[in-house]
Amino acid sequence: MRTLYVQPLCPYCRKVKRALDDLGLDYETERVSFFKFRRDEVREVSGQSQVPVLVDPEHGVDGMLESDDIVDYLYETYGE
Repeated sequence: MRTLYVQPLCPYCRKVKRALDDLGLDYETERVSFFKFRRDEVREVSGQSQVPVLVDPEHGVDGMLESDDIVDYLYETYGE
């Protein structure tokens, strides 16, 4: 199951969620703290504290960063 780490007020997170929804992909959302210093779970998977972060074990993605990169990956991997 894909997991997307997000902060609810993050516009970049919404952009990735729109792409996931547009492609009809199942995913879990992990909400993280507004405060970067409290994002231990994000640091564990990606090595840093920014969001969004995508984990897609089906394709060996352990912690992809940057919303544009994630959206490109999703459409290249799952698009028609």
